[in-house]
Amino acid sequence: MINNLDFTVAIPTYNGEHRLPELLEKLRQQINIENLNWEIIVVDNNSTDNTAKVIQSYQQNWQFSHSLKYCFEAKQGAGYARKKAVAEAKGKLIGFLDDDNYPNENWVAAAYSFAQQHPQAGAYGSQIHPDWEVEPPENFQRIASFLAITERGDLPLLYEAKKKLLPPSAGLVVRKQAWLDNVPNKPILTGRVIGNMLTSEDLEVLSYIQKAGWEIWYNPDMEIYHKIPSFRLKKEYLLPFFKGIGLSRYVTRMVNVKDWNKPLIFLIYILNDLRKIILHFLKYRTKLQSDLVVACEMQLFISSFISPFHLWKNGYLKIKR
Repeated sequence: MINNLDFTVAIPTYNGEHRLPELLEKLRQQINIENLNWEIIVVDNNSTDNTAKVIQSYQQNWQFSHSLKYCFEAKQGAGYARKKAVAEAKGKLIGFLDDDNYPNENWVAAAYSFAQQHPQAGAYGSQIHPDWEVEPPENFQRIASFLAITERGDLPLLYEAKKKLLPPSAGLVVRKQAWLDNVPNKPILTGRVIGNMLTSEDLEVLSYIQKAGWEIWYNPDMEIYHKIPSFRLKKEYLLPFFKGIGLSRYVTRMVNVKDWNKPLIFLIYILNDLRKIILHFLKYRTKLQSDLVVACEMQLFISSFISPFHLWKNGYLKIKR
């Protein structure tokens, strides 16, 4: 068995029996990969459906040079699933696809090629188009990027640390060594689970890689379509979702801040979040109950404001890593 492959496609999934077949078909149809040594790993994150049986069925009829592997991660949370994928991957590059991300036929080839052209890229994200089950509200583009929709044009883009912007984990490619060398064994954020709405675990990982001097890029040639079901546009889903993003923000904001500068940066963020809350209220106070986008934005601002206090109170900032 080859222990040092060119590329690994890692698919973290939870109860993905109905979503995985279409993704696996897309991966079976990849082109320009004749000279690549690569593999696919499905990480079952404690599913309760027939995810394992679906993968076993595919494995029985798998007639490709690249392997299809299955592994199980009992600890619930996307962060744990991705960590398991990194441990299991044989590829120098690891491309993460969620089970509702459907790549174009040249995604793997474009992902590998980008790494050869940008040796200082420790990670790089895809161009992500939405595949809406139902049309979103007209003003939804203001918050659409939080649903891992990333359309930043047709030219590669370097994410500068000072701009505090990073790509989502959907369609993200990471150099395995950059992860192993720089990501703590126990990051603070692990992903949403029942009873814990904290998210942005992917941004925490990328922040450590960027802090170490690796470049983070947007690669438009890696195109995927993100299926977004109708329930993800409902208030019952979106408000807790944005609350979780906000409550996690202190972690991702502070990774690249030097210890001696943290009190000042903390104060700046607190005052800026408070300013955003006040301005948003003054501008939209008549729409806070009726406009879903306005409500989500306010939830994000409020949760960002209380993020450091929430994390400290619940012990997240005391974790030894």
